[in-house]
Amino acid sequence: MPPKRERPLQLVQGEVDDMKKQVDSLVNDVQKNIVSTEEAFRRCHKLQVSGEKTLQKLQNLTKADELAPVGNYDQRKQVEERRLQDDLERLNMLALKLSPPGPSSAAGAVCQETSEEEEEEEMESLKPPPQSGPCINTVLCDFTGQQEGDLSVRKGDVLRIIRRSADGWWLAQDNKGNRGVVPKTYLKIGSGADEDEDDKYATEEEEEEEEEEEEDSDDEEVTDDKGQQSTSFSKWGAVKKALTEIDTTDVLAAMGAIPSGFRPSTLNQLLVEEGVTYKASHYIQPQLSQSQLSFSDLFLDPITGRVRSRQVRICVCFALRSCRMIPTPGVGVQVLSRHVRLCAFDGTQVLSNIHTVRATHSSKSPKTWSFSPRMTGILPTLLDGECFLRCNSASPDLGILFELGVTFVRNSTGERGDLSCGWAFLKLTNGLGNPLPNRTYELPVNGGTPYEKDVTVDASIARGSPTGALQQMLQARQQPKLTVKLKSARSRIRKQLGLLPDALLHSLSCVHLLALHRQLLADTLLVDRPTMQNADLVCSPVLSTFPMLLDQQDLLDALRSVWLDSEVYMGKARSDHSYLKQEFIRVYMSSVYFLLHSPSLPCHRWADPPSEEQRARVIYATLEALKRTRHAAAHSGIEVFVDPDHQHLAFDISELTFDLLRVAR
Repeated sequence: MPPKRERPLQLVQGEVDDMKKQVDSLVNDVQKNIVSTEEAFRRCHKLQVSGEKTLQKLQNLTKADELAPVGNYDQRKQVEERRLQDDLERLNMLALKLSPPGPSSAAGAVCQETSEEEEEEEMESLKPPPQSGPCINTVLCDFTGQQEGDLSVRKGDVLRIIRRSADGWWLAQDNKGNRGVVPKTYLKIGSGADEDEDDKYATEEEEEEEEEEEEDSDDEEVTDDKGQQSTSFSKWGAVKKALTEIDTTDVLAAMGAIPSGFRPSTLNQLLVEEGVTYKASHYIQPQLSQSQLSFSDLFLDPITGRVRSRQVRICVCFALRSCRMIPTPGVGVQVLSRHVRLCAFDGTQVLSNIHTVRATHSSKSPKTWSFSPRMTGILPTLLDGECFLRCNSASPDLGILFELGVTFVRNSTGERGDLSCGWAFLKLTNGLGNPLPNRTYELPVNGGTPYEKDVTVDASIARGSPTGALQQMLQARQQPKLTVKLKSARSRIRKQLGLLPDALLHSLSCVHLLALHRQLLADTLLVDRPTMQNADLVCSPVLSTFPMLLDQQDLLDALRSVWLDSEVYMGKARSDHSYLKQEFIRVYMSSVYFLLHSPSLPCHRWADPPSEEQRARVIYATLEALKRTRHAAAHSGIEVFVDPDHQHLAFDISELTFDLLRVAR
């Protein structure tokens, strides 16, 4: 008689039971000091990965998978999930306690009792090294030094990072001892080599520090059960490096929860680490000339008194249409946002601000992303796929870089992260240097980072050279693609684009607001200043706060909505340029300027649905209340700041004054 087949839920129950036994055994071994801390950490990490896989398998089970009916199936499944999550929490707590034995804490590890100070030192040793500390990185592509102090490297070289700078140029040392600065965008954390190869890149400075510590503090040497001394830093270097290099992406990749071509988001990393350097609020500011005594992109037409239009090498309008066959993260990951980050790019560096467009999708076709959905009213800027790019770079390889990404949160730990689901590049000139024609382009989506070549988004999707026409069609439909359309703009939009900075990428629906801000900027800096050498603070709340709207797009939408309502009542007055500027200031001060300093408006946080919903409610309610106040009073709108019914934060000098020297590029 053949043996009875076990049911899927029973098989997972067996894995959960085995998991609990291994966790209990590991905890017991750690408490009794049976295993070394290094071995215990390896076992703990292995069990964490195994537990995540089992949890994923358990969550994928359905009642239909059972060979026969099972009573209380959902309750039994929930019980197993709780048991498994309890074991994972125990492993997380244990991983935090497993501290590499430093010179001071290792001596206490020999004793059965340790003081509270030693335990705190052990916990401190778990923390990753500071940003300026040493780290091993791999070069993603060739870089040739262009000036003295640069370090020329080739793809695959392993570098030791000596110092990280905020400007993106990191001081590094190669395996030959040469030192110099390298752009951080060319580097990836980790060496990809074994421990023996990593050890040979240790510098003489580290060895001298270890020798000095051993000579000065004999009582700080570590002795194991066999009486052998261990040089803690040299033995634990690999473990510490592993601790600092294990990020959310590595864990998800080990679980099989993300495709092989997914990477940490390169453009999001620039936005987070570089402050305002790659934000639109920085690029909208005026740029100083080389002499620092005038402006290089802001001029006044002496005849009309308006901003002089400037022609740049590249000025294109385009629209994101759709993305198809984009893989999704697996079970255990909740996606908070699907989006495309885009910027001007020449193959080596970002040449504009980084703009983000959020995508929409249907649960019936999760691998297809759409943009600019049809809706009533004003389309939110965040969802608007129609954009423009102005760039004055002379690079022959200039184009638009599209990075498809998701913001996610892990269900088991609550940890947030940003992943790149692939990238595409549209070069804006042909082989002869002429602009591309206006038409629709279907771009292949590559895996990895923009500095990696020939990486597929999902290794499970075969790439080859099928012989049959039908096979070629089927394979082409399986490949991830991004559809983009280059389009022409109306003459009015083209004139407004000419007033903007030489480098800027943003939503096409906001051009008229950006042009008005640019005109106010020219009036203040080129007309109203006593001399061009005068750099005193300027009292202008609009100029000091308007750039903030470009980083908080829901407030920019609020201004668009209020300005649209105001234009309805202008009539022929819209042709009066002076009246138009004064009306813009009045509308701005009585709407979004008030919102910026409203105590009820939560802080802006990317991809946080509760915060976004609360901000939307506050913005809508406040605008409705302010609209009634404006219509009732029929005044300038500044009265809202002394109205007891409308609360606002205390005034600050920084929000009232425009500091040219601080914000100019």
